[in-house]
Amino acid sequence: MSDIGQASFYEQVGGAETFRRLVRRFYEGVAADPLLRPMYPEEDLGPAEERLTLFLVQYWGGPRTYSEERGHPRLRMRHAPFTVDRAAHDAWLAHMRTAVVELGLNPVHEQQLWDYLVYAAASMVNTPG
Repeated sequence: MSDIGQASFYEQVGGAETFRRLVRRFYEGVAADPLLRPMYPEEDLGPAEERLTLFLVQYWGGPRTYSEERGHPRLRMRHAPFTVDRAAHDAWLAHMRTAVVELGLNPVHEQQLWDYLVYAAASMVNTPG
């Protein structure tokens, strides 16, 4: 039985390379952000970039490498050690917005991706303010 016409979002937007471009551009912004950069204790942002890429690839229908390597995503738990307030939320979304726009996706895919990212950012807030 064929899955023609049933391509996942991941496949429709160009697969892993699209998510690599998204996350690479996002972390370019994070690297220069005085609010967000301290949340990444590793000297090199490469490991964080790889984790986010693998997570997004899996979430949107690509290979399940993230779960195979790291287990269940447990995003709120993994972010709990960090102060994620409204300012961090807004900064995160600002860098992600730039990255999403630069992908040049069709408007339907762009909106679907953006809606998820807005939801995800809101769900990570763990500190009032």
